[in-house]
Amino acid sequence: MRKLSLVALSLIFLLSACAPSIGKQNEVVQTKEKDKGKAIIPKYNISDKYYRTILPFESGAARGLVVNNINTRFDLNEFEIGLMRIAQNSFDTEKYFFREGQEIKEKTIKQWLNRKYTPEQAKANGVKESENIGLNPVDTGPVGEPSSPIYLAHILEHDYLTKDDEGNVSLAGITIGLALNSTYYYKIQADNGGTIQKEQKIDHDDMVREGKKIAEEVVKRIRNMKNLADIPITIGLFAQESKTSVVPGNFFAYTTVDKGSSIINGWEPINEKYFLFPSSEAEEAHRDDVIAFKNFKQDVEKYFPNFNGVIGRAFYVGDQLHELNITIPIQFYGKTEGIGFTQYVTGLVMEHFPEYISVTVSVTSVDGPESLIVRKANENEPFVHIYQ
Repeated sequence: MRKLSLVALSLIFLLSACAPSIGKQNEVVQTKEKDKGKAIIPKYNISDKYYRTILPFESGAARGLVVNNINTRFDLNEFEIGLMRIAQNSFDTEKYFFREGQEIKEKTIKQWLNRKYTPEQAKANGVKESENIGLNPVDTGPVGEPSSPIYLAHILEHDYLTKDDEGNVSLAGITIGLALNSTYYYKIQADNGGTIQKEQKIDHDDMVREGKKIAEEVVKRIRNMKNLADIPITIGLFAQESKTSVVPGNFFAYTTVDKGSSIINGWEPINEKYFLFPSSEAEEAHRDDVIAFKNFKQDVEKYFPNFNGVIGRAFYVGDQLHELNITIPIQFYGKTEGIGFTQYVTGLVMEHFPEYISVTVSVTSVDGPESLIVRKANENEPFVHIYQ
């Protein structure tokens, strides 16, 4: 707990020391794009895993769509952060600045996410030829029984900017995330006049094939946009999980298209996956890691014998466990009880998990978060915070 006290005191000192000169820690720049004017680049970056964000913050042009199109909050977070990880293969975090996508507008995204209509279907639905640009396949099946699933669930754009010697900032590259369905949900008419939701598991090879085909068309369309004709494009393919999943999906491939080009020459595989701890799937794939987690869980339950709510989400790159996020929902009857429990769990984290993985433990109750334990990879001392 000593580290917590030192961190708190250091933070107070840092804030008080920096407050008078905070303006000097940021850089005012001029954006080259029309009607943008002045912007601010933060001087400090909290981690080399992230990009500095251009301020004032501009929400993505199609921001409102993502919540409706992505199945779970877990998928949503991983879709955004995973796309940023992919971007680092093309855009250095030291040289490029981040901005939410501004180039592909919400109306365009909506049209791209539709199914393609036959001429007869377009006419019946009042869709103009210029608007019949859906990237999902035509449905030629009978009413209520689609001939093919919806493969493409969402399109996410991230913009990356650079600064020239005169302090002007301009767009230098974009990344596009294509979220693909692993499960297709649709509704059919019920005999009582209502609807019944059905689901269809999508074969992984079919999803990969369709995702790559959609990506080729997306690149061609982007090249026809005024501001995007001559900048690098990185595209990532993301397989989102089902609506009932408690772990996120994952990116499985990405490609980079050079500036001015409209051709995808090949794909780089991404070997990342999330597992739920404990689960039969995780135990089959990573038995030793699951055993370590179960031993941790058993020791937690020694503190509260009737409690068994410890769950974990494990992130693997290849066969290597990189991050483990553990949630412990529990009810305390006093603050000191929560402090004692947190101290006990902190010791278990250091005892049960190898140093090369990052471990985060969130202790929660019906009243909200109670404490947070963070042990970063290859660090000997964890960070612990007790919420007041």
